[in-house]
Amino acid sequence: MGTPVSLPRPAPYDRRLVAWLSVGQLITWGSVFYTFALLLEPVERELGLSRAQASLGFSLALLAEGAMAWTVGRWIDRGHERAVMTGGSLLIAAGLLLHSVVHSAAGFYTAWLLLGAALSATLYTPAFAVVTRRFPNDFRRAIITLTFLGGLASTVFIPLGAWLIAQLGWRHALWVLAAIHLLVCAPLHASILRQAPRRSIVAPAAGTAATQRPVGHYLRSAPFLLIAVFTVLLMAVTAALPPHMVSLLRGAGLSETWAIAVPAAIGIVQVFGRALLYFFEHHFDLHLANRLIPCLIPIGLATLLAGAGHPSAALAFVLFYGMGNGMLTIVKGTAIAQYVNREHVATLNGALGLPSAIARALAPLMLGLLWTPGEGYTAGLWVLLAASLLAVLSLLAAQRHGRRS
Repeated sequence: MGTPVSLPRPAPYDRRLVAWLSVGQLITWGSVFYTFALLLEPVERELGLSRAQASLGFSLALLAEGAMAWTVGRWIDRGHERAVMTGGSLLIAAGLLLHSVVHSAAGFYTAWLLLGAALSATLYTPAFAVVTRRFPNDFRRAIITLTFLGGLASTVFIPLGAWLIAQLGWRHALWVLAAIHLLVCAPLHASILRQAPRRSIVAPAAGTAATQRPVGHYLRSAPFLLIAVFTVLLMAVTAALPPHMVSLLRGAGLSETWAIAVPAAIGIVQVFGRALLYFFEHHFDLHLANRLIPCLIPIGLATLLAGAGHPSAALAFVLFYGMGNGMLTIVKGTAIAQYVNREHVATLNGALGLPSAIARALAPLMLGLLWTPGEGYTAGLWVLLAASLLAVLSLLAAQRHGRRS
């Protein structure tokens, strides 16, 4: 009779590590993802690009991020999280410096392809994988903390980036942002991510053998495929709305002042939703929370459609959508670990990177194509409502399959 295998105990939850990792998220989201909007017009003027040509740079970054997600996930699952996130920060610095010296569309696109690849190693997906592998008993709390601070990135870096561009010009502003990644993010990741576990430590359920199946088994499993549908559809819905939000609210009857002010407040609403989840999630069942949170997105869309033309409906939509979108990041970030597998969590999340990126790139275009002068966004909103309902049903099915297995 063989000797039972004793698994190493998971490391205790490290608030310091999570807090510093959150600082990296704040800087990366703010200095790259949100700064693009500030660079758009000055880059257009200097390089002679149209709005469509300039916007293509961001789409290429999203596609590069998605294309690299699988590879990055495999590296993290093999215990190379320190090299991945440190290297990603260095690559961001290189991309920002390259961006600062471009004089052609080709150079601009090359810079954003490089930045997109770097984001795949530094944004939420790799950070979520790191805390899931290190703290398998507390990863949800860590993910909520990461998104709480990350949600403030636009609040901090849009004013900061605008000030830097006004004071230094956009090229020298990029030097400052690159320096932040070289002097803060890269050393931070290199320091706090020492002694990464070679594999995630997940205690087997009582009465089961501590065996591990290959990643291919989980990629073909019903819970993973259902969560893939859930993730890709809601990524499409939440990517489609922001570029059209102001026009949508104008069409819904809000005044010009409110149509500008309300979308600007969505970030605050998102952070408020995450704060509620952080302080109160221990008072209710997390699986129930996972079922209810995504429902806020279709509820918001249905409210807007039902109350077309009424400002109160538009305000209710923004409240439901903002709260739902803020907390949805936590549900998406934890679903694979909770209902599929924790051992291969980075690889499995990475497998969703490219389809999610394609959905994010195409959804705003789809919503624009469905807009008509007479009906506005009505047809597009119905499509988004149907997609969000299908996403919710997919998550419910994944829960049933995952918890049963």
